[in-house]
Amino acid sequence: MIPFRVLPQGPGPDGFATPTSELQAKTEKDLRDAWKAAPKPLILQRMRHFQWLKLLLFQGLPAKYKAQDASQPWILFWIIQSFQIMGVQLDQATKQRAIDTVMTYQNKVEGGFGGGPLQKPGLLPTYAAISTLACVGRPGPGGGWDEIDRHKMYDFIMSLKQPDGSFLVSKDAEVDVRAVYAVLVIATLLDIVTPELVAGTASFIASTQTYEGGFASTSMPYYITEDTLLDEPRPAIGEAHGGYAGCSIASWAMLLPIMTDEESRQLDIPKFLRWLVWMQGEEEDFGGFRGRSNKLVDNCYSWWCGESLALVESLLSTQPETGHEDEVVEDDGLDDEWVDTEFWLYNNKALQEYILGVGQDKPGGLRDKPGKLADVYHTFYSLAGLSTAQHRVYQSKTTQEQLLQRWEDSDGFVPSGGSKETIEDRQSRRKALWAYSRSWKEDESSHRYVGSPNNRVNATHPIFTLLVSQSNAIMDYFYSQSTEKSSSQAATGQ
Repeated sequence: MIPFRVLPQGPGPDGFATPTSELQAKTEKDLRDAWKAAPKPLILQRMRHFQWLKLLLFQGLPAKYKAQDASQPWILFWIIQSFQIMGVQLDQATKQRAIDTVMTYQNKVEGGFGGGPLQKPGLLPTYAAISTLACVGRPGPGGGWDEIDRHKMYDFIMSLKQPDGSFLVSKDAEVDVRAVYAVLVIATLLDIVTPELVAGTASFIASTQTYEGGFASTSMPYYITEDTLLDEPRPAIGEAHGGYAGCSIASWAMLLPIMTDEESRQLDIPKFLRWLVWMQGEEEDFGGFRGRSNKLVDNCYSWWCGESLALVESLLSTQPETGHEDEVVEDDGLDDEWVDTEFWLYNNKALQEYILGVGQDKPGGLRDKPGKLADVYHTFYSLAGLSTAQHRVYQSKTTQEQLLQRWEDSDGFVPSGGSKETIEDRQSRRKALWAYSRSWKEDESSHRYVGSPNNRVNATHPIFTLLVSQSNAIMDYFYSQSTEKSSSQAATGQ
């Protein structure tokens, strides 16, 4: 097990307390109290969370969610995918209600999806809407997938594209790496990636890496004219942040199959790894992750930092294809008997203990930390973080090669205004994107569960924040690939 680092806690070397050190001390006390009160062995209060989420989905949200009126697709996605991660199967009527609701958010004039019916479209609610449809949608009438206007979607996205490769989150809004991540997930799942859409985007992502190694929200562009970018350094704006880091490294992974060699050398992944591991808290923080240097731990970063570390493991190719352990390992969270593996680049046992021991709210749902109330955002990303701490999901080169062999040429998406790309180049690009994104798989031999296997949640794709089966299904449909022919059949030439 990766040990904790021993760092001084409390006031600084001058002996004077500060508001920051006092808040850290209070948080540590709250964590200790919550840990003592938590039932042992640690239990995922699955039914409690299910009932809490069910109440929010079917009976409505409390008044405090009024401020989230422009985030309706997000709230729907967080609730539905929380169910999916916990293994809750939705009935067909509930799925259909969700599909019908999401489709009311689609802007039929401008393209994309808004934060609610008749609201202006934005990249972030569009991402949430497409992700929800990946969870519950299907092909055919009323299934949502065929009702997505991909041509208007593409035109809407391109209207927000900036000369430096970045994107505005919505019309007249700010540039942000969250917008880049949203665009690449949408375009990758729906097969609407084009050379024009991703031009300069890899370089923009690299420009947001800070001196610490993490990623900021954006960088400073330098222009000679409105459309000409100077070839000189673009400093990152702001400090490294776990959420931006998760979006940046996932975006980088999506672009890898179609990057140039020059672009692929622009990111310092070892430096990013160094920053990431320092975001995990010490024993006093019970192994939770913080989102920025010298900040408090927060349960949502269980996912944003956890998925980043899962991606870094595959990007650096630090481990072989599969593990070597034959049995599931249980741990009650009370002693040091934990059989570790080399696959996790952080203390995944401590992270599970944080989520299960101090991150669950008694009425249901998961929270930032003790003293905070549960909400749907922290519930979803805490469960996703628990998933990535339990399951190793990695990019399999073997599976990628098998998928490349079984690729079936199809027409693919062409923008309304046409494309300069040749048919051969389009097929090659689509094939590379599909095979890479579909080649992430769960290592069935390296599960690790604190408490017992009853605490198991479903494995989550570290790029798409979906179940692997969900992202595979929607990509197979939009890339016109058969789902019947298995990888094993492809490997044997059948």
